[in-house]
Amino acid sequence: MKRICFSLIVTGLLFISTAAFSQVTKVPQIAKDNFAKQYPKAENVDWDNDVVHVTVQFDQAGERLTAEYSNKGIWKSTQKDIAYEKLPTAVVDGFKKSKYADREVTDTKMIYYPADVIQYRVKVEKNDIEKKYVWFDENGRLIRESITL
Repeated sequence: MKRICFSLIVTGLLFISTAAFSQVTKVPQIAKDNFAKQYPKAENVDWDNDVVHVTVQFDQAGERLTAEYSNKGIWKSTQKDIAYEKLPTAVVDGFKKSKYADREVTDTKMIYYPADVIQYRVKVEKNDIEKKYVWFDENGRLIRESITL
């Protein structure tokens, strides 16, 4: 009898958690509509909604991009991979003059924001524990930093 009750409770919890999960992951139509207007030539589109924001990965012009929208469909940013060697000269110079110049660069991104703002995010590692993201503007000025895992 205890096994039957336990099985029913577990089954019920699974149904409830599945229903709750499916509600959380629904992508707002307004975000899809705004994305379609902004990126009409996007291919291989893959949506994800993590409650805080909606992300969409897609291909365009031979590149893989990731765009982020609010749950109200407002575009927040789009990022793409860029090789360190292809960063603008001003950004490379800014990085070389920063206190992070001695660290290993493990990833670089070009990030587009509203109002035609472009920033470059460089992931640097001193060792397996000390890892940071550092952002530079188009002029190579360090504008912010954050710890990453």
